[in-house]
Amino acid sequence: QVQLVESGGGLVQPGGSLTLSCAASGSTLRINAMGWYRQAPGKERELVALIITDGGATTYADSVKGRFTISRDNAKNTVALQMNSLKPEDTAVYYCNALVGWTGHWGQGTQVTVSS
Repeated sequence: QVQLVESGGGLVQPGGSLTLSCAASGSTLRINAMGWYRQAPGKERELVALIITDGGATTYADSVKGRFTISRDNAKNTVALQMNSLKPEDTAVYYCNALVGWTGHWGQGTQVTVSS
């Protein structure tokens, strides 16, 4: 089992920046990948960014490519999402996910609101 705790959400103006952090605990040696997802009201949860534990390869949703950066600190079992040039469309609850073996595990989520 892996437990995930997100932090860093909040209210930010359009064009601003915010960094989310996800701390993993438990069976962290079994984590194969970690990612950030988001879900807006009435919308399905979507993948924002993903990073593979072995090698650090990353992938991003087209909507955030060039603005968001996912990074990791494997020694500390944390993953961060640096969000720049934020837009109102980025408003959502952001969730951290860890792939443990073949099973995904979710954090509780952190609200990001981009508004003037």
